[in-house]
Amino acid sequence: MRALKIRLAIAVILILSAVLACLLFEPPGIPVLNYHQVNDRDVNPLTLTTEEFASEMDYLKSAGYTTITAEELADALENGTALPEKPVLITFDDGYIDNYQNAYPILKERGMKAMIFLITDYVGQYPNYLTWEQVLAMQADGISFGSHTLSHAVLTQCTPSEVKKQLAESRHAIEWRLKQPVRFLAYPCGFSTGVVEEQVREAGYRAAFTVDLGYVLPGDDLYRLHRVPAFGANTHTLLRFQARLRCPRLAATLENFQQALMDAGYPKLAEWVPLF
Repeated sequence: MRALKIRLAIAVILILSAVLACLLFEPPGIPVLNYHQVNDRDVNPLTLTTEEFASEMDYLKSAGYTTITAEELADALENGTALPEKPVLITFDDGYIDNYQNAYPILKERGMKAMIFLITDYVGQYPNYLTWEQVLAMQADGISFGSHTLSHAVLTQCTPSEVKKQLAESRHAIEWRLKQPVRFLAYPCGFSTGVVEEQVREAGYRAAFTVDLGYVLPGDDLYRLHRVPAFGANTHTLLRFQARLRCPRLAATLENFQQALMDAGYPKLAEWVPLF
């Protein structure tokens, strides 16, 4: 019992130190928000309710954030092109149909931009995913699209030839349908390696996004850009969203600390680590 109390005290001290470090030393950067589903049906870590998503978009507006495109982000990183005072890039992975049914009307009403990364083999083929007609309708209203590969293949587990196919054919499919160049990729499950990243560059992509929690900072590798996932804990609350938006490094520190405790064989102690 004494040893458990000591470990708990150490955990509390580390957490408070991380909070203080975040508040004092979190470097300024650009948040790239990462969403998946927005509906009132599915209850899982990847889904926000329509009300929750609307509340988060309203918060961004009221807090003075301005949505930007992936092209604008890349221009700023590569060329130093000026951005609005509080830029934010909103992204969705997979291309679920509720992005059109629920998220898109909320974004349109508020005049906000976003990018959706499509699994191209799923578009128009499965009932829970977008159709090309819906993609084209959103494109006409300023929603942009990138690749999430052909079939959501984890690229780090693929042969080089399969990686090449996943990257090239998904990109070409979107370009053929939308008549616009596709220059951005989101790695399935966020996994990549230096070898995969080089293939992404060779395939003609300008930048690629992980699900590693953090801001995008000046000087970052364009093929390993961080995002702020709007999922991953037990509940989706506006307070949690605000905290992750403000201190993504702290959120990542807490998640990594909890996992380290689990790996070390202290699951009960890991439950004490607050996540947001």
